[in-house]
Amino acid sequence: MNVNPFQVQIPDSTLADLRERLARTRWPDEIPGSDWGYGSNLAYVKELVEYWRDRFDWRAQEAFINSFAHFRTSVEGMGIHFIQERGKGPAPLPLIITHGWPSTFFEMLKVIPRLTDPAAYGGNPADSFDVVVPSMPGYGFSDPAGAPGMNISRIADLWARLMTENLGYPRFGAQGGDWGASITARLGFAYPEQVAGIHVTAVAAASISPDLGEGTRPLSERETALLAEREQWRQAEGGYSHIQGTKPQTLSYGLNDSPAGLAAWIVEKFRTWSDCAGDVESRFTKDELLTNITLYWATQTIGSSTRLYYESQHNPWTFRPGERIEPPCAVALFPVDLSHPPREWAERSYNVQRWTEMPRGGHFAALEEPDLLVEDIREFFRALR
Repeated sequence: MNVNPFQVQIPDSTLADLRERLARTRWPDEIPGSDWGYGSNLAYVKELVEYWRDRFDWRAQEAFINSFAHFRTSVEGMGIHFIQERGKGPAPLPLIITHGWPSTFFEMLKVIPRLTDPAAYGGNPADSFDVVVPSMPGYGFSDPAGAPGMNISRIADLWARLMTENLGYPRFGAQGGDWGASITARLGFAYPEQVAGIHVTAVAAASISPDLGEGTRPLSERETALLAEREQWRQAEGGYSHIQGTKPQTLSYGLNDSPAGLAAWIVEKFRTWSDCAGDVESRFTKDELLTNITLYWATQTIGSSTRLYYESQHNPWTFRPGERIEPPCAVALFPVDLSHPPREWAERSYNVQRWTEMPRGGHFAALEEPDLLVEDIREFFRALR
């Protein structure tokens, strides 16, 4: 399979059009004193948009992005973009890392050098990895799906072919959070002979019904509390997921046309889902937030990215009785993530060999707490090399 070098290069005309659109933003009103209670705060979004229009240096961010080795290849006829950085150690273990929404491959750029060159960060060269970070179909510089059905199971199939056939890795590890956790879990489930182990920051395998069936252990008190927590979260925070899972096309017209609208849609998630205590820039700089948002804007992929919610809702991965994920699994839970499952919940479907409850951090672990995440990945895979 052809694997071709790729360079990120957004046309000047796209950046000029972006600035013009930002300058013409038609702002909504806001309930005085409502802060973030109704959604993205007007004053903050205005501040972010002004910075994006007048001071954000995309070319500097683009140069940083291009300091990594980018490629594109065809997997089952679909163009897939990915970063591949070789490990600097005696026997690097291949590791595929999958991002989620509203992230892109950009979220992983802090962890890549720590994983490939541990000695440069005070670690052991024997813990090095060959790191592969693909863009999911419909995200960034990967092709969007041209037909229905691009759900997590289908993406896992593409990743298995990418790693084994296109890149020649007969055995590899997998890591991910958000959608990446689901895809990583599916990789372990569907390809146990190729996957040495999986490391996830969310317990997001096939859904487990409260009606567990005859012969299964009843729900513990903590599991019952988890179901209540998830329902409360769905009611308070799940509106985005419902619209993206039911009518993503309708949503895409506004977000693909208005960069201010796109910024407001995404930044609210970075604030709500991170360990920032309400101050989003205590965790992410404006440049980090806007680089991620600009990747969606410049590639016009916000619509195709949200379709993953629709596909997964309409084509869910479900376990048959007795099925589980057999490769060794590590779960690293960050305290301000979206869900807080107990270990016994994960053990219903994962072969849990390592369980870490982190002291800080939220949903965007690779960007928020790269050192904590990397150390946990290193320690887990050390015995699986």
